[in-house]
Amino acid sequence: MTHTTSDYATRIRRSGFRLTPQRQLILDAVCEGGGHTTIEEICARVQAKAPSINRSTVYRNLEFLQRLHLIVAAEIGGETVYEIAHNRHHHHLLCQGCGRQIEIGEEALASALTAILRDYDFLVLADHLVLRGLCGPCRAQTE
Repeated sequence: MTHTTSDYATRIRRSGFRLTPQRQLILDAVCEGGGHTTIEEICARVQAKAPSINRSTVYRNLEFLQRLHLIVAAEIGGETVYEIAHNRHHHHLLCQGCGRQIEIGEEALASALTAILRDYDFLVLADHLVLRGLCGPCRAQTE
């Protein structure tokens, strides 16, 4: 899903804010990443269209868009990456051996999150988790 399939202007206005030209450019830049995109990639895309927009403006607006749940961020491979929020939450398995990333749906973690709520009275508010470990081929190399 891209940001053009959702009416972000209306969602932002309902929260009491405006979809400024800067916010639109940043949403576009995140979307153009086609998934996980770094701050450097976002800044480069934004500044190619509007050189006067500086890095701090990009950071502030990324934080704003995250608070409104329009984009999500995750740390993958020691770097924060951003993507357009989906209607369904999803998570990632990240192999620490080869760097392979596997996207998994929220249903894969549903029973664990339910158990945490039941056993610890703690509701996990996670829409984008990254679980680190070893994929099958990397595990086989270490055994």
